[in-house]
Amino acid sequence: MIHEIATITIDPARAAGFEAAVAAARPHFEAARGFVSFALERSIESPERYRLVVGWQSVEAHMVDFRGSDGFQAWRELASPFFVGAVAVEHTIRVS
Repeated sequence: MIHEIATITIDPARAAGFEAAVAAARPHFEAARGFVSFALERSIESPERYRLVVGWQSVEAHMVDFRGSDGFQAWRELASPFFVGAVAVEHTIRVS
């Protein structure tokens, strides 16, 4: 299993709307081939910054299967109006 970690910056005054949009988008992730887990974390020190942490069976499950799906388009439609700047995405694997 790998983790997709997306660092997202929003206007903190719009946090409730963003969190509701992510909750509405969650079923699109859960329905995706290769989906494992989902978490949204908000920074305490920088409340405008969130980390979306999604577990996938492989990088391909995220980058090919999900990103090529209608679910990805639905996620972007729901969440992207809240984005301030580009979203930084990386993939990690647990090593210990």
